[in-house]
Amino acid sequence: MGLREEALELHRKNNGKVEIKSKVSVKDRKELSLAYTPGVAEVCKEIAANKDNAYIYTMKSNSVAVVTDGTAVLGLGDIGPEAAMPVMEGKAILFKQFGGVDGFPICLNTKDADEIISIVKAIAPAFGGINLEDISAPRCFEIEERLQDIGIPVFHDDQHGTAIVILAGLINASKVTSKPLESMKIVISGAGAAGMAVAKLLMCVDVDKKICTAAKEVIVCDSKGPISKKRKGIDGVKKMMADITNPENIEGTLADALKGADVFIGLSKGNLVTKEMVKTMAPKSVIFAMANPVPEILPDEAKAGGAFIIGTGRSDFPNQINNVLAFPGVFRGALDARAARITEKMKVYAARALASCVKNPTPEMIIPDPFDKNVPLSVAEAVKKAAKE
Repeated sequence: MGLREEALELHRKNNGKVEIKSKVSVKDRKELSLAYTPGVAEVCKEIAANKDNAYIYTMKSNSVAVVTDGTAVLGLGDIGPEAAMPVMEGKAILFKQFGGVDGFPICLNTKDADEIISIVKAIAPAFGGINLEDISAPRCFEIEERLQDIGIPVFHDDQHGTAIVILAGLINASKVTSKPLESMKIVISGAGAAGMAVAKLLMCVDVDKKICTAAKEVIVCDSKGPISKKRKGIDGVKKMMADITNPENIEGTLADALKGADVFIGLSKGNLVTKEMVKTMAPKSVIFAMANPVPEILPDEAKAGGAFIIGTGRSDFPNQINNVLAFPGVFRGALDARAARITEKMKVYAARALASCVKNPTPEMIIPDPFDKNVPLSVAEAVKKAAKE
């Protein structure tokens, strides 16, 4: 039986992957009277007197809504909310297994940004946090930004989970290559949600001048090549990115941008980079080719081009850049701190904690294994520390 058949059988046999279980027993009238009426009315009155008591008496303190509109699911694109459900269920499982957080899949049958924002605001009282997932750019930027003041953390994992893990990988790559992050020329392929978030996080690493200072030369490329101030016809997020990246205003193609680059970060599509392009990069080059299932360049090809450190988004190669290393711990820490939002400092602290889980980084291991039990604990503690500061 192949992967397709096994996956279909698993989901068919179980009718999905998640369920709700009671934390309390309801086996007699006394227990029924405590869990439900009349006893539950006393709990309702406590919360009505102070809505923050919901964190004490309900699931709110440990629950996250995993919200999608199904417009950017995996590499499948706009497949709709029903087809997105298996991914959201999977996300809920990862929340529970790696962070002890109860995740609830919420798949919305609308693509309207205003409507999505209204729905999330309306359901927020039941949850301690909101994980936005698989919502296409540029709407995802607006949706997340407009939800930052609803009193609970709202975190678009496709953006910031990816950015945290990539920053962690680069912190350790910096140690292995003996190149300070601030001196690296970093080229990002992909101007969608993840690419933009990675660029912004790499440029604000000097939150408190620890580990490294911010990267100074970041170039973001879309399908037309490097985004620069010279490019005509760009607006919105790309215009903002043109103002703060590509200080040399490099034009042309991705190949032109890669000349002399220390780092390539692929967040676009497969087979965009050749070994000849890698050969033009700086010595001890770092390749994070994260398109799935086919990366921008396969590890063997990258190595043939002279790459020193290679990471992908796949589990069958070393250095898997996987969001599961970030989001369970980030939400665990934010929920425990009862944070109102996820700040840039929390993201940077999370990345540093994640990097520190690899005690002696090597080219073959700059990022920890997803099943390392220290990872979510370390990330959560770092997020709590940032929240308190």
